[in-house]
Amino acid sequence: MARIAILADIHGNIPALEAVLDDIARRRLDEVLVGGDLVGRGPEGGAVVRRVRAAGLRSVRGNHEEYLLDFRTGRANPAWMKSPDWVSARWMAAELAQDEADFIDALPPALTAISAPELRLVHGTPRSNREGVGPWTSDALLAEIAALGDERVLVCAHTHRPMARSINDTYVVNVGSVGLPFSGDPRAHYVIFEGEGDRWRSEPVLVPYDREETLARYRSTGFLEAGGVVARLLAAELRTARSHLVPFLQWIDAVGRPHDEVSLADFLARYEPEGSLRAFLRQERAAIGQRE
Repeated sequence: MARIAILADIHGNIPALEAVLDDIARRRLDEVLVGGDLVGRGPEGGAVVRRVRAAGLRSVRGNHEEYLLDFRTGRANPAWMKSPDWVSARWMAAELAQDEADFIDALPPALTAISAPELRLVHGTPRSNREGVGPWTSDALLAEIAALGDERVLVCAHTHRPMARSINDTYVVNVGSVGLPFSGDPRAHYVIFEGEGDRWRSEPVLVPYDREETLARYRSTGFLEAGGVVARLLAAELRTARSHLVPFLQWIDAVGRPHDEVSLADFLARYEPEGSLRAFLRQERAAIGQRE
């Protein structure tokens, strides 16, 4: 019977990664895999890459690996290369050394566990590292995704929201996030899988770590100052374990506000991350309509 630890979405948060690796080191495991997004959305992507590489961990490629590689190579949208809206991404791309960029560029889109070939790991879904699943995913969509392969266990990440559900003959598990969980619990998340053949179980593991140390590194690296509005939103995500960046982007689009510090302050004063984003945006649009 195999025992496999899978972690993902570290996002440049080295204190969270070290806490998880310390926890893993105390356990008897056959294998440790990484579900991508080592970098992006945090200030120390290079340090995370070095640590994962030094530990000899196999990883898949996440969408944030692709984002930062696109900025380094000039493949990104030309407007993004100069826009202040993307200053944090350019900072994170420049923070990587060339050998670290080469490492993430070589990561595959999927991995099969050596100790259990019936377990397949992807970042998002088998068809895209930008498509995510979570507790909200319908059974119909999950069955469609599971049918893309014939593995007994499909493991994914990307949405930072843990989930485990059996659909038809496939056990689908989202392992959550080490560095920026959106579950409301700020501890670093990873999952231990145990099983063989068609009998598998998963054990979520939540690891405390010093978030204040991570926030201090936001400041000491220069990321918080250089990263502008986005860096401040990422710091809010770290503090609350809830999504802020995407809701902010949707909000400024919905109400016609600029991507600036004034809008950020208004958003943070109005947004309730525990509530429904859809309802929040609907209320904000209605308020604009009433003023007009």
